[in-house]
Amino acid sequence: MNEVNIELLAPAKNAETGIEAIKHGADAVYIGAPKFGARSSASNTIEDIERLVKFAHCYGARIYVTVNTIIYDEELAEAEALIHKLYKIGVDALIVQDTSIFKLDLPPIAIHSSTQAENSTLAKVKFWESIGCEQVVLARELSLEQIAAISKQIEEQKICGPAGELVKIEMFAHGAMCMSMSGKCYLSEHESHHSANRGACRQICRRKY
Repeated sequence: MNEVNIELLAPAKNAETGIEAIKHGADAVYIGAPKFGARSSASNTIEDIERLVKFAHCYGARIYVTVNTIIYDEELAEAEALIHKLYKIGVDALIVQDTSIFKLDLPPIAIHSSTQAENSTLAKVKFWESIGCEQVVLARELSLEQIAAISKQIEEQKICGPAGELVKIEMFAHGAMCMSMSGKCYLSEHESHHSANRGACRQICRRKY
C-alpha cells in the first residue's frame, strides 16, 4: 500500500482558536475571510488573519481562508481586492465555491474547492482540476466507500492539479453536519430569506419538527 500523508486541518472561528489548534498539532487551519465566507458569523479582519499566518508559518503550518459563498456580479471587484490582500499577507490557499473567482485577476495563490460546491462525484473533481484547483473538499454526505472510490479513480486516472501532483481530496471528519446536501440546500433561504450559500444559514433543518 502506498504511504499517504494525511493533513490534519482544523477550523478556526478566530485567530486565537487557530493559534491554539496549531499549538496542539494541527498541520493547517482554515478561517473565514472578512467577507464572502460560508459562516458570516465567523468572519475575521485582515489584521487578525495576518497574525495567524505569521504564527502558523513559524511552525510550518498552513492557513487556508474561506471565500466560499456565491458572489454577486457587483461584488466581484471587492472579492478580487480581498484576494489580493490575503495573498499579500501570506495566506497559503483560498477555499472557494463560486467559479466566477477564476475570471478575476488573481495573484498566484492556491485554490481549493469548497464542500459548498457539492463535490460528490469524480466528474466534479475533474471539473475543479480543469479550472485550476489543486485540492477538492468532498461533500460532507459521502460515505467512506464513496470517498475511497473517488480517491482510487483520481490515482488510476492520474488527475493532477496545477503543480503536476495528484489532486488532493479533503473530507470532514467531525463537526456540524447539515441534514441537506452541501451547497444545494435552500431551506433557510425559503423560510427566512437567509441563504446558506451567502453564509447566513439559520440551521432550520436542526429544529425539532
